[in-house]
Amino acid sequence: MVAAKIVVSRRVVSAKTTTYLWRFMKDVAYLVKDWIIYVIDFFYPAFNKIMDRQTFRYAACGGSNTLFDITIFTLTHNYILNKQVVHIGTLAISPHIAAFLFTFPISFISGYFLMRYVVFPEASATRKRVQMTKYLSVVFVCILLNYGFLKLFVEVFGWWPLPAKIATTFFVVLFSYFSQKKFAFRVN
Repeated sequence: MVAAKIVVSRRVVSAKTTTYLWRFMKDVAYLVKDWIIYVIDFFYPAFNKIMDRQTFRYAACGGSNTLFDITIFTLTHNYILNKQVVHIGTLAISPHIAAFLFTFPISFISGYFLMRYVVFPEASATRKRVQMTKYLSVVFVCILLNYGFLKLFVEVFGWWPLPAKIATTFFVVLFSYFSQKKFAFRVN
């Protein structure tokens, strides 16, 4: 009988600790969100004649997340994988694809949270699972658009890769912003 009470009390202590830890992490996440919004909005007055606040937040968050993704990709490709082919059983994955597969989930999650809580906070009442599925579908279409536009501009039109990448980025960013605003983070 005594042993049963000890087990129950350990479970209660563990549950309370988990609850406190969860609240603490949630509070930290909201402090970080508020700080990000404060920093972005600090620079907004210089751009308020060019674009509205939401578009500016989208540009700032999307640009920052893109730089974050490129940084992680570069570190993974050059220093973790050492530009070596990754072998998984009989499957050989080129280093740049392996680096992409490693970094994509990280930048996907950070981009999702930036879009949900910083750019489109009015949509945060919608269920996370529904929004994340919609966001993933938009990101997947953006990957396909990137691939398609690059193939079109470089291989069909004969453009150099850098201008092709710039034009591709322009079109994909426009598509991404409007599809996220009207589809993934739409307020009902």
